Amino acid sequence: MLNFIIIGIVLLIACFIGYILRLIYDKINAQSLEQMSERIINEAKLIADTKLKESLLEAKNIVDKERKEFEKEIRDRKQHVQNVENRIHQREENLDKKILIIDQKEKELTGKEKSLHFKEEQIKTKLADLDAIQNKQQSTLEHIACMTKKEAKSQILFETKSNMQQELTILSQRLEQETRESADRKSKEILAIAIQRIAAEYTMDNITTTVNIPNEEIKGRVIGREGRNIRAFEQITGVDLIIDDTPETITVSSFDGVRREIARIALEKLVMDGRIHPSRIEDIVARVKLNMEQHIKDIGTQAVIDAGVTGVHPEIIKLLGKLKYRTSYGQNQLQHTLEVTWIAKIIASELGVDVNFCKKGALLHDIGKAVNHEVDGSHHQISAEIARKYGESTKMINAILSHHEGFALPETAEAFVIAAADAISASRPGARMESIEFYVKRLAKLEKIAKGFHGVLMAYAIQAGREVRILVKPDCIDDIESQILAHKIAKRIECELEYPGQIKVTVIREIRSQDIAK
Repeated sequence: MLNFIIIGIVLLIACFIGYILRLIYDKINAQSLEQMSERIINEAKLIADTKLKESLLEAKNIVDKERKEFEKEIRDRKQHVQNVENRIHQREENLDKKILIIDQKEKELTGKEKSLHFKEEQIKTKLADLDAIQNKQQSTLEHIACMTKKEAKSQILFETKSNMQQELTILSQRLEQETRESADRKSKEILAIAIQRIAAEYTMDNITTTVNIPNEEIKGRVIGREGRNIRAFEQITGVDLIIDDTPETITVSSFDGVRREIARIALEKLVMDGRIHPSRIEDIVARVKLNMEQHIKDIGTQAVIDAGVTGVHPEIIKLLGKLKYRTSYGQNQLQHTLEVTWIAKIIASELGVDVNFCKKGALLHDIGKAVNHEVDGSHHQISAEIARKYGESTKMINAILSHHEGFALPETAEAFVIAAADAISASRPGARMESIEFYVKRLAKLEKIAKGFHGVLMAYAIQAGREVRILVKPDCIDDIESQILAHKIAKRIECELEYPGQIKVTVIREIRSQDIAK
């Protein structure tokens, strides 16, 4: 490298000398060429020596610099290796300590295991002695009674069932009637107060959104050449664009409310901007998604403020914001959650239970519906898991799990309040809509459940599925058994059928006596 530098410098000096010679030749023609050449050569040698020394000095500096960098790198690597060795040594010491602790615990467990084994043997011996004594006593009793244990048990059960069935039925009817009268009166009063103080909307959420455009030319630009723009938009946003003969309108269709809202905002921005092509679509959609996250958080924060609940985890606030873009039978989930919160607050204040707990439980009862379908489990279980993850109490988790029947039994009065508030919000007129296909299937299943019991002649679902009337065979079912049958059918419907509100079960037993006068 140094040799090439020197050769280059010499060549440059030679060119410079030639140029100087040319100038000197033109200026001093009177001087002899021999004297001029000698002087120029001397000057060139002097310049060459100077340049050569400078080049050697510069090369030396470069070599020194590279040597210092190399030495610094070597020192850094040695330090890194030393640090790694220190960490390994420390880990080895920690492992030795852990192994020592494990050995000690293993010795303790071995001693406890031996002690438990000895006690287990003693217990087995005592149990064997007890079994022998019990068998001896049972043989003595069977000999005295002249019947086996199984025969005595069957006889006692039969006699008890025969004697107590009618008395229990009459007693349960009387108690149920008294309780129902008192509970109905009080519950109607409380529910009337709660419903009168709630002004709820009757609107239904749809799965489509329309975007207005200034003119029909925009439709062609949205579609793009050979449909490349609309394909890019649908692929990036995950929605369907419906461009039909409707003037100055484009429809955005998707079951996912968040995607649909992102697509709507992005399409409006593209139409306003006028530049519509795949790269621009991707850029606009990315910006809208970033803004949508903050928008969802703001919605959740406002929902918490509207509900009057404090101490809600930030991640739960984000999930509450997503509920604005979720629906159940057409009912907006965020609006439903707020309705349940308000109704639960009023009922709790009337009953004198924990109002703040009821508000928070109502706010969290359907939070699992904000989670995407990748998470397994029903929305009750998902909601409970989210509440458990963010530090909610066991009492709160039970209230969330029990807000629908069949998943858990309510353990507190607050849990009953939350379940009642949820039922009121879901079953009020106009809250939810039901498809014709699901409605017909529900009525058919309702009649099928009723016909599945012994002694049922016919079953009819009436009043849009809110009542089922069962005709029974009078020679198979008596009056007392009719009451029991109605209770059994009601319980079976609660376990096997999903329905809004309540279903009235009516069992009809009719006897017709005829004779002919001759």
